[in-house]
Amino acid sequence: MTKLEMTEAIMATKATKGLKWSEISEAVGLSEIFLSSACLGQNSLLQEDSAKLIDFLDLGEDVGTALTVCPMKATDTDNVAKDPLIYRFFEIAYVYGGAMKEIIHEKFGDGIMSAIDFTCEIEKKEDPKGDRVVVTMDGKFLPYKKW
Repeated sequence: MTKLEMTEAIMATKATKGLKWSEISEAVGLSEIFLSSACLGQNSLLQEDSAKLIDFLDLGEDVGTALTVCPMKATDTDNVAKDPLIYRFFEIAYVYGGAMKEIIHEKFGDGIMSAIDFTCEIEKKEDPKGDRVVVTMDGKFLPYKKW
């Protein structure tokens, strides 16, 4: 089973059962962001987490096996996403990326934020002028090696 076939099976079952990522992630014991990323083919699960997921969704072992395969990340597109929500993250990086880089270098030195030792949370903040999306990215600082 390919990662794409795995994702299609998971998404179809999620829709059929009317489940939310929060419900699935609670059953598996992983964060919504990480679990949905794995289900979309961008991360892999440990065997025990894969087993919990396929048991909860009542999916086959072929899906479980595909979930444990290390993916080839970010190969699904060579272009900036056209989906408006995903595009906004590119827009944020284009507009504020340089400024964020400047501030990170000022506070930490020459290095990067890890996307491997990383967590991300998405919260809803109610506001009378329109609800707000709060995205918290928490990545380990990795200084560049000097030699």
